[in-house]
Amino acid sequence: MDRIRVLVVDGHRIFAESLATALTAEQDVEAIAVGTVSAALHVLERGRPNGEPPFDVLLLDVELDGAAAPDEDALLTTVGDRFPGLHAVMLAAEDDPVRAAQTLSAGASGWVAKNSSLARLLQVVRGVLRDETHVPPALLTGVLRELHRDRHHRSEHERLVESLTPRELEVLRCMLAGLGRKAVAERLYLSPHTVRTHMQNVLGKLGVHSTLAAVALARRAGVQPAEGPP
Repeated sequence: MDRIRVLVVDGHRIFAESLATALTAEQDVEAIAVGTVSAALHVLERGRPNGEPPFDVLLLDVELDGAAAPDEDALLTTVGDRFPGLHAVMLAAEDDPVRAAQTLSAGASGWVAKNSSLARLLQVVRGVLRDETHVPPALLTGVLRELHRDRHHRSEHERLVESLTPRELEVLRCMLAGLGRKAVAERLYLSPHTVRTHMQNVLGKLGVHSTLAAVALARRAGVQPAEGPP
């Protein structure tokens, strides 16, 4: 039987490694722990020989090293875009319907309290692999309310994207496809300096401070990544 591969991402390394050890004690689970978003992306991008992601479930700390919400949501968006077979579950120190709704909108499949039992966590891990969405009953009403509000926020994100010039939109779509500055320059037949200027303009018009945050906003607005080879 194939084991469920779990990647734990939490800045509190003792907690993360202890959780990974506890999960691996299960006959059908193997887990490892990392402490940062960048480390998680590095591990995920290694992939497997058949092109599939090396993990089945991502357990992500909601307050990873105090990271701003856009960075976490951008990681979730990246996971959804690059690794469609990977299911993300948020680990939370306290219930927060606003953040829970944000992470679900960004692609998470579940929300679990850190003080939950191992049995409960395993139930969620196995459940999301059956394409189930797991939210604590006490959070459900608040999450549904926030998801309703999120539809209105989507309109605002669409308005920001509409402020981009056609060329800036092309650059943004390349960013969504995971292309770096040099690759974007080659694809659009532009100089790296010009691409850098366009990227700065995109960030400014979208009101964000990082490529990951721009990608997350664009994804929520329904922007599709550039397709095909450069």
